[in-house]
Formats: sequence, structure tokens, C-alpha cells
Amino acid sequence: MEKVIVLTAGGTGGHLFPAQALAHELDVRGWQVHLATDGRAERYGHDFPAQSVRIIPSATPSGKNPIKMAKAALTLAKGFFIARKQLKELKPAALVGFGGYPTVPPMLAAASLGIPTCLHEQNGVLGRANKLLARSAKVLAASFPILKGGEPFKEITTLTGNPVRPAVLDAASSDYPALDADSPLKLTVFGGSQGARFFSEYMPGVIGRLPEAMRSRIKLVQQCRQEDLPKARVAYRELKIDAEISPFFADMPAKIADSHLVICRSGASSVSELAAIGRPSILVPLPGSLDQDQKANAEVLSNAGGAWIMDQRGLRPNPIADLIEDLFSNPDKLTAAADAARKQGRPDAAEHLADLVEGLVSETGVVQ
Repeated sequence: MEKVIVLTAGGTGGHLFPAQALAHELDVRGWQVHLATDGRAERYGHDFPAQSVRIIPSATPSGKNPIKMAKAALTLAKGFFIARKQLKELKPAALVGFGGYPTVPPMLAAASLGIPTCLHEQNGVLGRANKLLARSAKVLAASFPILKGGEPFKEITTLTGNPVRPAVLDAASSDYPALDADSPLKLTVFGGSQGARFFSEYMPGVIGRLPEAMRSRIKLVQQCRQEDLPKARVAYRELKIDAEISPFFADMPAKIADSHLVICRSGASSVSELAAIGRPSILVPLPGSLDQDQKANAEVLSNAGGAWIMDQRGLRPNPIADLIEDLFSNPDKLTAAADAARKQGRPDAAEHLADLVEGLVSETGVVQ
């Protein structure tokens, strides 16, 4: 009899990467894994180790427009019935959700069929979709010791950490690169799996304010939106910066490992990967989030001494430029932060989550 587990995740890297890590671990343990997600997964899920990828209709019920809310509800209802049909076909022993509204139809469909469900929360704040789904979940896996908003579900919550991909585990085996008075200053900048206009517009001004002697040593890797590439390339060319710029880096874990300093958003996967690899960072949480989840994530590394937080609101280039200059002028600070970040890493998170899922299956029995 085939051992089947279905994973469901929103189609962004932040949701898909930990699902991908769990899929690899379950595959090693002899499980057949299927993925239920939305159409965005084509960009980030091309190497997802799944027997099949099922695209399920979904929508985010946001805003106050009643027409848009009604349309979102209808789309989610359509997704529910499609997911229910798919699950009847696959007969999984369990379903694991990784957050985002694309997980709502499969998770609710699984609950309606009596299939045990596990939720994984990547952030330090319980997301709105997961908060909705937690009432019907058997277990809730947390990435951080403190899960804000998860208090009502404390009895079903287990700390597993946030699973990181095999490429991250490979990168984590490398030591922090040596930094002396003559070596290149390796700086990596990215805005999460979808990039960030803010960094494309902001970083040339930051680097331009560094002393010329330091600026000439910068070796920059930066993720940049496609539409921002020409302007960024011109800016760095004028500054005579050795810059590698691209909309997407398939080898981002290796890029992080090769860095002396990382500047990025503080999405859950980014923070978890920085910790697992052990690299110091300047974190700029995404502003405007209702849940302030990125700020909570950043505080985990900052409080441990592994990162510095900068609030984007009203931020000018000078404060980050001053911080970068101070850090590159004092390598001991970077080395200490790298060590502190690594101590927060949970490279065995995928194993712990797989143990939790298999424990759930053994308690309830395989669904026929």
C-alpha cells in the first residue's frame, strides 16, 4: 500500500520552501508526497519533490468591497470542492498546511473527509489563514519559541522550527568567510522570493555614501525586480561597484553563505536560512503588514545579537550606510553576529516536523 501525504502551501517562496524541505524528508522516509497550491508555484516550485502538483483555486478575502469579498468566497468554495475530489482520489494519511489562503480549501476539505491535518506556521505571528484553520487542525507546528496569536491553540502546538531546503543545509556547512583589511567586502541584498523595489531604489544611495576606499572593495550580489534592473545597473556602474544583479538567484543559499553581510526583508524563510547558515544581517521588515509578522521574525535574530533591525518608515540612506561602514570597519562585530545567528538555527527542523506528522498518522491510522 502506498504511503501518501499531501502538502499544501501558498505559491510564494516563503510558504513553498519549508514545504519543499519537509517533502524531501518525507521522501527519504518512503512517503509519496503530493503538493496542492496555486498557480504562482510555477516559479518557485519547479524542483519541488512531489509526485504531482495540484493547482487549487483560491483567493484572499481582503478589503471592504462586498463584491470582491463575495467573489473571493465563491472562489474558495470552488477550491474546496475541487480539493475534496482530489483528496478522495489520493487517499492521503495526513495533510500538512504551510499557510496562505491557498491552503484553506485543501485543509477544510481534508477536515470534512476526516483526514488528520497539521498546520505549520513559519512566522513568529500566527497568520490569518492559519488562525482560521487551527480550530480544525490536530497539531500546530511553530517555528519560534514564542508564537504571537497562537495562545488559544497552545495545547496542540509543538515547536519544530522552520524547515530549510537541502541547499541551505549544504550552505550551512561552510564557515564564515575570512575578512581582513584587503579582502573584498561581500554584501548580499534581497527582498524575499518576490524581490523588493525598495532595495533597488535605496541601495545605490546607501553604497554611494560609503567612503571611497571601502566602496571600491564592495562585491555586491543583489536581487532586483526585472523592471528595476536597468536603473540599478546604471547606478552601480557609475559607482564602479562590482555588482551581480538578477531578478532571481536559484543558488541564493550559496550566495548567503559567501557573504560577510546580508541586507534583506525578514520573511520567515529568510530569517530561518540566515540562522541555519549563520550570517549577520541588517533586516528591514516589510512595512504595512497587519500582523507585523516580519518584525516579530526579525526580533528573534536581533534579540540574539545576530542581526540589526531598520524600520523602513522614514528611513534615509545615511543610517544604513553608517552601520555598514561601522561593521566592515570592525570585523569582530560581524563574526560575533554570525555566531549568534547560527545559534538560533534549527537545521533539523524538517526532521522534527516529519516526526510530528508521522506521529499524527500513527495515532489516527492511514485514511483509505
